[in-house]
Amino acid sequence: MSSVLITVVALFFAGMGVFALAAPQALVAPFRISLQGGEGRAEVRAVYGGFGVAIAGLLTFAAIEPSRATGIVVTVAAAVLGMAFGRLVSRVFDRPAAFYPIWFYFWVEILAGAILLTAVALP
Repeated sequence: MSSVLITVVALFFAGMGVFALAAPQALVAPFRISLQGGEGRAEVRAVYGGFGVAIAGLLTFAAIEPSRATGIVVTVAAAVLGMAFGRLVSRVFDRPAAFYPIWFYFWVEILAGAILLTAVALP
């Protein structure tokens, strides 16, 4: 298992998580989401911030303890590939046309999932 590959994805989640905790409105602004109150900011901090930091922590643990990593890495890969699937469903119902942000993040999620599955497949 490649700890380097796992660490790359962990750093992405850590960056997203810290950014969401510090600046929730800035994180969702490219999606034209406006957070009108504290409840909205709390939701972004929880779902993108807290979740991102937690996933980064799990992936860091997986990178340090490869003998216990397979389940963590496959689970996170499934989660990010599920996010990409959600964007494909949105393509059918919502027809987002611009590459950024929807399709940019679709490819980021596909890449992250592929990196993690590759990490699991390597000795």
